[in-house]
Order: sequence, then structure tokens, then C-alpha cells
Amino acid sequence: MKVWTTAPLEDPREVPGLFQRLEEIGYDGAFTFEAKHDPFVPLALASTTTTTLGLGTAVAIAFARTPMTLANTAYDLQLVTKGRFVLGLGTQVRPHIERRFGMQWSRPVERMREMVQAIRAIWSCWKGEGISASRGRSTGTR
Repeated sequence: MKVWTTAPLEDPREVPGLFQRLEEIGYDGAFTFEAKHDPFVPLALASTTTTTLGLGTAVAIAFARTPMTLANTAYDLQLVTKGRFVLGLGTQVRPHIERRFGMQWSRPVERMREMVQAIRAIWSCWKGEGISASRGRSTGTR
């Protein structure tokens, strides 16, 4: 069994020590989430003081970003964490998407499926496996 926790992030400057302590006391991984702070920056910081702790987002709001920005960020975090990064995505609720993020709300299940497919297609292209010729209806992605 693996034991992960969601780390409190009131002050991103405390992240390196907090995540190091979580690793020391035996956690297998720690998640950040999108609330007051970006969920990705703390994981980059945590990668500097940990070596075995899994690092992931639970969750990053997919619809507030493009597939390319998510693919880039996740790819970079995989590199700096040496393969310990887990990308967790969520849709958020309609009022947050429209008011907080200023994005359009529509068909969340279909859009999330297309978002994940687009991210995977980008990664496949980077690995030299080609790119999908399909275009997503909801996200306008390939």
C-alpha cells in the first residue's frame, strides 16, 4: 500500500522543508492542489529537497489552461523530479471556470477527454511518434 497526503500550502516558501519532512516520516507521496496558489510551483520547489517522495497535483484545473501549457509543465516537472511527478487534472465547477478563470464552460466530460488526448498527443509527438490528425471539438486541439 502507498500512502500519499495533500500538503497544506499557505506559504510556498515553506514547501521545501514541509515536503522534506513528509519524505522523512515515511509518506510515499504528497499532492498540491489549486486554491490560493499555483499547484505546480510548489512541486518544483519540493523536488529540490526530496529524492523519493512522489509529487503530484490533486488537482490542477485543466480548463484554466491549454493542452500545450499542461504538457510543457508536466514534462518539465517529470524531468526535475526524475520521474516522480503525477499530473492530476480537474474540471472545477461552472462559476469558478467562468468567473475566476474567465473561461467558457461547456461539456466538461467531453472537454476533459479531449484535453487528456491532446496532452498525450503532444507528448507522443515529442517522443517522435507523430501527431494525431484529429481535431478536438471542445478544445480546438489536435
